[in-house]
Parts: sequence; structure tokens; C-alpha cells
Amino acid sequence: MIEVEVKAKIDSFEEMEEKLSKIGAVKTKKEFQQDIYFNSPVVDFAQTDEALRIRTTKEDEVEHIFITYKGPKIDKASKTRKEIEMGIEDAVKCGEIFKEIGFNEVRAVRKNRQYYSYKNFEISLDDVEGLEPYMEIEISLEDGNDYSEAQKRIFDLFEQLGITDGFERTSYLELLENINST
Repeated sequence: MIEVEVKAKIDSFEEMEEKLSKIGAVKTKKEFQQDIYFNSPVVDFAQTDEALRIRTTKEDEVEHIFITYKGPKIDKASKTRKEIEMGIEDAVKCGEIFKEIGFNEVRAVRKNRQYYSYKNFEISLDDVEGLEPYMEIEISLEDGNDYSEAQKRIFDLFEQLGITDGFERTSYLELLENINST
């Protein structure tokens, strides 16, 4: 699967919720997410622009756990990349396995995420611990499909919502790491 995703800093969640409501976006769910990121013993994912994480989500006391691999970004304008994800049963045991085979735990990223659905867009308002408010707009495509039209439609939707700058290609992990290194 190719994840065509664009992220932008926003001024406030309340203002964006009003704008989303005005265009007819539907609030679908709210969940807490904890992502534990790992680095490879073979290559430095920060250098190769890849990611490996264990994500635990909680929505109304229901927990889901996934392993996600994200490949390098494939363009200069967005966070479009290949993504492979699968469900697992136990985050702690999975983390232990990763560590036993040489992967290093990098850090946890925690956020409250509010999802909206609009046409074939998935929109999220992200309250990430340690960061200002962000919004992501995403369209998922099958491998081999041209992502340029999807990317254009995402930027058009941002413009419709009044956002024409503040776009961010770096991940929340990288943003938090950059804060800690300064």
C-alpha cells in the first residue's frame, strides 16, 4: 500500500473542527496512540528515512496493536511512502523480540488523535505530547497507482480549509528528536 499523506501545523483544534464541520467532514472516532519506534542494527533508519514501530491504540477501552514498517518518502512535497502493517497480540513481547535480534528502541510518541472522514480522505487532528497542534490528511492507494493526483487533491483540501503553509514532511518522532537535540 502507498500512503499519500500531508501534515501541517494548525493554530487550534477548535478552529479546524469548525472548518471540517462546515465542509461536511464527519467525525469518526477518537483514540489514544502510543508508538514505540525502533532502529535497525544494520542501517540507521534516520539516514535511510525508514521507520519501524509498534503502535498501540485505545478507543473506549478497546486496544489494538500493530507493527508498521514505513519505507523512505518517495517525493519532495509530502510524506508519501510505502507502508506495511499487521496486527499483533502483545506489544511488550514484540518489543522484546525486536531487542533480542538487535533492534534498538528509539523513543515513544504519544498522541490523542481525532479522526474525520471526508470523501476518500482520512483526516486526523493530532495532539502529540510535546508538540503544537497538527493535522494530517491521507489517502491510501494500492502499490503501483500514481500518487500525484491524490497528492494534488490533498493540497487542494488543505487550501479549502485555509491552510497554505506550515506543511511538515518530518515525522512526529523526528520533530520530537529535533526538540531534544537543541
